[in-house]
Parts: sequence; C-alpha cells; structure tokens
Amino acid sequence: MRDINFLVEQATKIRKDIVQMICKSKSGHPGGSLSAADIVTALYFSEMNIDPKNPKMEGRDRFVLSKGHAAPVLYSALAERGYFDRELLGTLRAYGSPLQGHPDMKKLPGIEISTGSLGQGLSVANGMALSARISGENYRTYVLMGDGELQEGQVWEAAMSAAHFKLDSICAFVDSNNLQIDGNVDKIMGVEPLDKKWEAFGWNVIMIDGHNFQEIFDALDKARETKGQPTVIIAKTVKGKGVSFMENVCGFHGVAPTCEETERAIAELEKVSEI
Repeated sequence: MRDINFLVEQATKIRKDIVQMICKSKSGHPGGSLSAADIVTALYFSEMNIDPKNPKMEGRDRFVLSKGHAAPVLYSALAERGYFDRELLGTLRAYGSPLQGHPDMKKLPGIEISTGSLGQGLSVANGMALSARISGENYRTYVLMGDGELQEGQVWEAAMSAAHFKLDSICAFVDSNNLQIDGNVDKIMGVEPLDKKWEAFGWNVIMIDGHNFQEIFDALDKARETKGQPTVIIAKTVKGKGVSFMENVCGFHGVAPTCEETERAIAELEKVSEI
C-alpha cells in the first residue's frame, strides 16, 4: 500500500515512539533513528514482502540495520507491524529486555541479523543475496547504512563484492545526514562524492530526498527494475528530523532527551499528525 498520508502518519508514530523510548531509557541514539524513520516506514509498511505472524516465512524479504545504534526506529516499526507487543517498547535498554541498545536476532522476532559494529551490514546482505541465488529464491535484501559508517573500509570491500557478483537483489540505503557522533562527516573524514564513488564500484546509484515518500518509492521501483548490478539509494536526510531542536544538532546523536524536551518533541509531532 502506497497511501502517502497513511505512511506519513505511521512515520510520525514511529518518531513519537523513538523519543519516548529513549527518554524513558535515559540512553540511546535519537538523531539517526529519527532521520531514518521515513525510509524504514516505506520498507516495513509498503515495500517489503513480510509476515509478522510468520517472521521466518520462506521467501520473505530481508532487512539489515547496519547502523545498529538506530535500533529504536526498527523496534518501533516491528511493534507497529505486529511482530511483538507495543508494551515492550517501554523496556528499551533495560536489563533483561529483548530491546537492547543494538538489535539482537536471538531476542526478538523480525530481526534478521544482530548488528552494531559499524561497517558489517553490507557484507551480511551480500551473504543473504548469494544464499537466495544459490537456493533459487527471489527475495530481496535491504540494508540501511549511515554516511559516517561509510568511513569503514569493510563497506567498500562489500561494495566491490556485490558488484562483482552482480547481486541485483540488494538495495542499500545510505542515511546521508552528514552528522556522526563527533561532528560533521565531511570534517571528520569526508566521504563525498558518494554518487561517483558508488558508481565507480559498479553500483546503480539513485539520489533522493530521504523524507519524500514519492521519491523513496520511485527509487525502490527503479532498484527493482535494475538487473545485473546492486542499487544504492543515497538519501539526503536531516539528523533528528521532525523535532525542531534536535534537527542538525550533533549533540543528539547519542544523548537522550529530558522529560521536558520529550514533551516538546511530542507536541511538535502531534501537530504533524493534525495536518
């Protein structure tokens, strides 16, 4: 279903969950979770072939959250889709909770792979895509990386491999918000020009506004139609998107909002729901 109004509403719900979960846990990564909310919403509520009632369904599409510290956005999407009870969201990062600071495939249904060590997700996606080819399955594999994460050398080894093996069932997203834990990506270790780099590595490259659902879906359609090479969608996003005082603020990469800040954030997001 590609009802844009419905998807905007879902993305807003996810953003509310992110802020509230991290506030309650007093730790977490709001900035990069909020920036990825629209991409994750598009995948989980429209694009991917999945069944929350049968998380291990044969032929299901796979999702790899390579930037595993953005786990809150994934947890909210899974809960909203019915993989587990929403009440669990209030236990983020609590001792013994299945909702740990990074996704754990052994603790929650719907998690395809445990992630957290940056740079490894694309390699895992390659393995999933090769497995599909060997077994004759036609599922697609989606992977979400951060732009700061692209400073990891393993990403580019995996990029070479995916192009070499013509893994056209892979669709990678780069959440390009130009901020990482210590500041601006282009000042810490510049990764631009991303489009030319990925093209040089043999990928089909699409540049979009990562908060525009129509652009997201147009890119996903083009990715599905592309044969013989993997696709990367470079999504320009805003760190902390949806919460004015968090937007483009490096400090909210890994700092929980206070109770007062959370109230302000929810009030802003409620206004989006009313539009």
